[in-house]
Amino acid sequence: MNAVPSFGFTPETYLEWEARQTVKHEYLAGEIFAMAGARDAHVTVAGNVFALLRAHNRGTPCRTYIADMKLEVAAAEAFFYPDVFVTCDPRDLASETWKTHARLVVEVLSDSTEAFDRGRKFQCYRLLESLQEYVLIDIGARVVEVFRRDTSGHWVLWPYEGEAVAEFASLEFRAPLADVFEDVPPPIEQPNPQPGSAFDVAPSPDFRPHDLGSKP
Repeated sequence: MNAVPSFGFTPETYLEWEARQTVKHEYLAGEIFAMAGARDAHVTVAGNVFALLRAHNRGTPCRTYIADMKLEVAAAEAFFYPDVFVTCDPRDLASETWKTHARLVVEVLSDSTEAFDRGRKFQCYRLLESLQEYVLIDIGARVVEVFRRDTSGHWVLWPYEGEAVAEFASLEFRAPLADVFEDVPPPIEQPNPQPGSAFDVAPSPDFRPHDLGSKP
């Protein structure tokens, strides 16, 4: 994300201004940040999670949103666009353009946003009294990290990788990681150099340093 001149925007002026923009911007304490477009793998994983949660929540009071719905964190004076989030609070039906009582938030990590998603954004999300789980998905590592608020208010990490089945306890939802990463090819592993390859060439036993550049 890149900061853009905000000229002292308030939350109210940000919402009015954002409604007229052709690209999305997040807002945090008077600053506005333009959001860059996402790559294929990012969009695919976010879509997979949305589809799984949407099907799971069908027939319940919970609503699932993806990408274009804003989530307000009033205590941080912030508006974010989570990759996916779920709210089960009927008060969120009152607003058409942003929600305020998320139970679950999912962010798919990218190189440009990972530090922010793990750091300041997570600090802001923790101010939501309704939030019970914060999920970070690392596509390259094929890992789903679930930060779950326990009964004492502490956030506990539950990581899932390999053949594991990820659990979002706040929604009584479970999904194999294969479903989360469906249609996303695994990262290509670089092979170890083999003897005799260009990465492991032994000098000839007849080699002499002064032979370099010499004529026959």
